[in-house]
Amino acid sequence: MVGMTSNEQAVVARLDAAAMLAQVEHWAAINSGTRNLDGLARMATVLADAFAVLPGDVSLIEPAPVESVAADGIVSPLAHGRHLLVRVRPDAGRRVLLMGHMDTVYGADHAFQTLHWREPGVLVGPGVADMKGGLAAMLAALTAIEAEGGCALGYDVLINSDEETGSLSSAALIAKVAAGKVAALGYEPALADGTLVGARGGTGNFSIVVRGRSAHAGRNPEEGRNAIVAASEIAVRLADARGDGLWVNPARIEGGGPNNVVPELAVLRVNFRPRDAGAIARAQAVVDRVTAEVAGRRGVSVAVHGGFNRPPKPVDAGAEALQAVIEDAAGSLGIAVGWRDTGGVCDGNNIAAAGVPVVDTMGVRGGAIHSSDEFLLVDSLIERAALTAVTMLRIAARLPT
Repeated sequence: MVGMTSNEQAVVARLDAAAMLAQVEHWAAINSGTRNLDGLARMATVLADAFAVLPGDVSLIEPAPVESVAADGIVSPLAHGRHLLVRVRPDAGRRVLLMGHMDTVYGADHAFQTLHWREPGVLVGPGVADMKGGLAAMLAALTAIEAEGGCALGYDVLINSDEETGSLSSAALIAKVAAGKVAALGYEPALADGTLVGARGGTGNFSIVVRGRSAHAGRNPEEGRNAIVAASEIAVRLADARGDGLWVNPARIEGGGPNNVVPELAVLRVNFRPRDAGAIARAQAVVDRVTAEVAGRRGVSVAVHGGFNRPPKPVDAGAEALQAVIEDAAGSLGIAVGWRDTGGVCDGNNIAAAGVPVVDTMGVRGGAIHSSDEFLLVDSLIERAALTAVTMLRIAARLPT
């Protein structure tokens, strides 16, 4: 531990690898898929109890309203779980956000529900890396800091229930809690070799509802207005708009019926991946233009639902300064750190959009996330908890207000 203060050494010495592992095993045994509201309620209660050891206020926040477009084109409310917020030293002059999520991609009916050891030190299970391992490392670091007398920083811990589906019910809460923070740490898993994510692209999801007119496909097809054809034309034209920092993925068309009926309804699902704010503006303009032109030419009505829920996350001067603090902390701990940009998105995008420097892969090392082979490298629990602890102490000492 080169160049560490006595306080930093004392905090790291308090970390308990066995206790963290037991916590991960307990939490990963609770199914908390984003749509499993009962499982999320149980998970939120368990996490609230666990984080109550910190010297702050613990609350469960109701989700914001979210609408969903079904395959029949009907728009209806979509229920979400509550979000956990812990506020420690809210009156401190300098405050940090620690961001995590309790939901997983594995629903209550998914086949992947149990944990097993792939080999010594490699635990396989739903959410062990993404991100129940990260939550355990985060909590252990904060608990150790407080046990050694705390630090000059105040902080909020926000753990939402819908990150895996775009944080639609928590986006406004993230922006509110992030406001004014000097830095933020997120607990998405690092890569297995310890690489952290730097810049991220953005994302937007759209459901485009096309309504035409049904008719007999043989007797009077000219009186029909084929919604499937119109939706397909929109899909092709949007796909052709990719390039210059924008990727477009028309993912699904729902609708239609018997072969002898001109389909009157289609729902097109499209995902956009913009590299920068300019690409978002271009994509929105393309959506507006293409849907209007196809509606006019095909004699259909088109309703566009959705939007760009996660803007791109660049690495600006503030993020570079935070990365430097993390690299310094890692060096003192003997941890190798590398950086890689990605097109994947997470709540780090939302935090950066609030003007707060963020590094969002402070979680455990692991891999195969979102699959039935998801694994956690168990020795990374104490490693990443130590990295968080030392980083927090050095943010308190070094980052400007």
